Amino acid sequence: MTAPENAPAPAAGLPSEAQVLEALKVVKDPEIPVNVVDLGLIYGVEIQESGLVDITMTLTSVGCPVQDLIRSDAELAVGRLDGVSEVNVEFVWTPPWGPDKMTEDGKRQMRMFGFNV
Repeated sequence: MTAPENAPAPAAGLPSEAQVLEALKVVKDPEIPVNVVDLGLIYGVEIQESGLVDITMTLTSVGCPVQDLIRSDAELAVGRLDGVSEVNVEFVWTPPWGPDKMTEDGKRQMRMFGFNV
């Protein structure tokens, strides 16, 4: 997920979408050894001028037992960025996640752990 070339620059002191996505790469699903960005779980990032960062994401399955842990890890990771005053993580289920949403790096990591993707 990359920002379009014509995307507006972030307001002074706020992180860019790329910086938010990079911060989210430390967040991993404990059941799958790949970060949430490379798994393709991040559907959107919106950065408000107030410093609020809204993250729309999904999980690999509805009722994932580690949903609260992933939310907390995402909030902590993005909350550390300069200019962020609050982080809101919203889970959505459409479109449903599938292996086709993974980045090439994510697929490579999964293959290293023996998954057939």
